[in-house]
Amino acid sequence: MNEANAGFLFTFFNPAVAAQYWREIAWGMVVTVGVGAATVVTGVLAGLALALARATGRAWLRIPVVVFSDVTRSLPPLVIIILLYFGLPAVNLPLSSFTSTWLSLSLVLAAYATESIWAGLSSLPRGQMEAARSTGLNWWQAMRWVLLPQALRRAVPPLTNRVIATTKNTALGSVVALGEILSTAQASAAVAGNPTPLTVGAFLYLLVFLPIVCVARWLEHRAAHGT
Repeated sequence: MNEANAGFLFTFFNPAVAAQYWREIAWGMVVTVGVGAATVVTGVLAGLALALARATGRAWLRIPVVVFSDVTRSLPPLVIIILLYFGLPAVNLPLSSFTSTWLSLSLVLAAYATESIWAGLSSLPRGQMEAARSTGLNWWQAMRWVLLPQALRRAVPPLTNRVIATTKNTALGSVVALGEILSTAQASAAVAGNPTPLTVGAFLYLLVFLPIVCVARWLEHRAAHGT
């Protein structure tokens, strides 16, 4: 091994440094998974509820949903995180770094999930609701058993991609001192004076998100083939 290769490996793949700091970074992975999982659950469920509210066609429900979706999608997630974490204490509503990151990403995901599910509902033939209602189903039953399954199948590709993009934004929590992967890796690299902890963090990001990408691809394949 020549000197250049040895220097590269020592800088980015130093076994001694990795062994010293991997536990702290692994705990950051636990925090990342926790924030990401909570974001997916609350964001998708909120998006589903908002899309159904919009589908009722009632202006007092539809207009606030459209405004929320457009405004939230227009703001960078980092701006929302900073606004909640540093702004709410001014009105005596302080949030922890975990809560502000989770809530911000959930709002962003809810906005995109609303649009994806609404697009799926809008793409269905208009006569399907009337046909379902003619069988004796009420509006909710027709939506639940006839329209919504089809809409969700069509919403899978854009929604899964948005879920991946939003959950990866857990790294933005490092700005408000959330102890996720990036934050702990950066702190460890600064203490060690070596970027190996960042390499460990990158590996852990792959460990977390590569399976999610594979599952998303599988879901897209199932949706495309109607299974």
